[in-house]
Amino acid sequence: MLPFFATCPKGLESLLSDELQALGASQVQETVAGVAFQGELDVAYRACLWSRLASRIMLQLADFPMRDDMDLYLGASNVEWEKHIQEGQTFAVDFSGSNRAITNTQYGALKIKDAIVDRLSKRRGERPSVDKRFPDIRILAHLKRERLSITLDLSGPALHQRGYRQQAGEAPLKENLAAAILLRSGWDANSPLVDPMCGSGTLLIEAALMAADQAPGLLRPRFGFMAWSGHDRELWQSLHAEATVRATRGLNKAEAVIYGIDQDKRVLGFAQDNAEAAGVERLIHFSQGSVGDLHNPSEQPGWLISNPPYGERLSEFPSLLGLHQGLGDTLREQFKGWHVSLISSSPELLSCLRLRPEKTYKLFNGALACELRNYLIAADARPARPLAEDFANRLAKNIKALDKWARGEGIDCYRLYDADLPEYNAAIDRYQDHLVIQEYAAPKSVPEHKAQARFFDLVQATMTVTGVPGSKVVLKVRARQKGREQYEKLDKREQWMEVQEHNAQLLVNLHDYLDTGLFLDHRPIRKRLGELAKGKDVLNVFAYTGTATVHAALGGARSTTTVDMSKTYLGWAERNMQLNGMNGRRHQYVQADCLSWLAKSDGDYDLIFADPPTFSNSKRMEDSFDVQRDHLELLHLLSKHLRKGGLLVFSNNKRNFKMDMDGLTALGLSAKDITRSTLPKDFARNPQIHNCWEIRWSDQ
Repeated sequence: MLPFFATCPKGLESLLSDELQALGASQVQETVAGVAFQGELDVAYRACLWSRLASRIMLQLADFPMRDDMDLYLGASNVEWEKHIQEGQTFAVDFSGSNRAITNTQYGALKIKDAIVDRLSKRRGERPSVDKRFPDIRILAHLKRERLSITLDLSGPALHQRGYRQQAGEAPLKENLAAAILLRSGWDANSPLVDPMCGSGTLLIEAALMAADQAPGLLRPRFGFMAWSGHDRELWQSLHAEATVRATRGLNKAEAVIYGIDQDKRVLGFAQDNAEAAGVERLIHFSQGSVGDLHNPSEQPGWLISNPPYGERLSEFPSLLGLHQGLGDTLREQFKGWHVSLISSSPELLSCLRLRPEKTYKLFNGALACELRNYLIAADARPARPLAEDFANRLAKNIKALDKWARGEGIDCYRLYDADLPEYNAAIDRYQDHLVIQEYAAPKSVPEHKAQARFFDLVQATMTVTGVPGSKVVLKVRARQKGREQYEKLDKREQWMEVQEHNAQLLVNLHDYLDTGLFLDHRPIRKRLGELAKGKDVLNVFAYTGTATVHAALGGARSTTTVDMSKTYLGWAERNMQLNGMNGRRHQYVQADCLSWLAKSDGDYDLIFADPPTFSNSKRMEDSFDVQRDHLELLHLLSKHLRKGGLLVFSNNKRNFKMDMDGLTALGLSAKDITRSTLPKDFARNPQIHNCWEIRWSDQ
């Protein structure tokens, strides 16, 4: 009886334990991501050949306490390496784990390598060679607390590498995880199997191998034990021949009916090539199609098992929400009486199916924690109730009121919904045929999982009401922002859209930043600036993407000066101007801290627009800025550039902002609150979205 250890992905330990016992293993003990067992050599060979779940099979050579590097060297030296490594063979050592004495895995591997070299050199008079990439023998060492185990890798390449995969799509399932999914699903090999998002076909091929009694290691040309001194070639050849006979008989008898569907023709070709390489192409029927067009291909109830896309970025979620919602509807409509098993790293997406799982398993796809949910679709399953009905009704009502108004105004970017219902706490903006949905931070009293579920319901209901597909829905999470956090980059798509606002054409970017480059609530302010600008010298500070400058220029401004601290947004402002045919020296762009520039510049202007951030502590500023605390100082600086008879339009987004009227009087200025007249119809529900003031010299 020899001691062995089998590794596997986390979550598969109990399945692997059962499998090894069925292969003849004894003294089986589960640990995290592995199973220890005992058996004669044929058990290890069978495990290498037949295990659908193990990653590696290893022969345990030593296990000893290790408190320092001397213990490590001596313990490794006591292993009879001459019984495992033949003369002229190369070897490599992989080391994992650490403790107080060994903190560096490379150092641990080096000490074991030295012990092996020293022992074999003394006994043979010849120094063995190390080959880290393609060794004949690979030694694996694992340190856990104060104990070290040393094993010999019998597998060679990891056992999930069956040998049939020719090509793969993005993020394919490992073969042993696919096998585990099939086992956990309870699939009956005599029942139909459908994978509607089959990718390169791993799930289907593993199912076909099971149905045809094919040993998963039968196609592999090499195992690690083949170069080992203890290898019994006759025993291995006997076991391999037995597996070959079973494979031939099993394939001839197999009557499995397996369907693979994918919308990507290229990846579907990979799946067909892989199935052919595995020798099971006869058992699998491949076809091209999308989940949205999925139809039940079998009259007999069976299993639908799949690995739908998870989506690691928020920007991918709208399409995935729509996909899962549509899949849930299709399952209820067309797959009554079927078993369904889906694996995902996003339980939230699985919840969008609106199906109650009968069983849930925790699995790991690499380092990614996943859930495998098993469902049974009721024979009398009915369509799911409409999502978020109150919200959907409100959104439909808003759309009816706003779409016609927007067309009359000549605008194609406007707000459709702004947290009208407290439980659906988000804003929805239309940008032509796209939607931007911004989730507001939920109150602390609302549990995170509940807020998230409501938000996903809102997104799905929005797509249903508007008919806008998920590919044109952009999701953003908006917490309370400080300073210029809205300028931070989120993505790198560089996808630009030209939109219309009255007589202006403006560039927006829906993906790359928290904001799109266009503050929709300032639309009436920009329009008013255009009406006031004719023949005037105009200054726009804290200009962001210069949209106010565009309106002023189109209104006939004699000159414009646009100032912002961000090079990115100043360049965006210049592109906005060029889009509207505004070029030439009379339009100036200045990259600077606005406060410092105002203090040092000596220009005078007839019309000034200032829309400072509520708060900023940018490293490029000399001091932090708080609009409530510092607005009087800012207005004083601005007034030095305001000509007699000129007008300063001052706006900010701080709720409950209070203008220092006495301080203004002391500066010789007067202010008129024009906030109410600058609120557009699509922001009428939120009178505190911004505040706006007209400021003049008192003697005007």
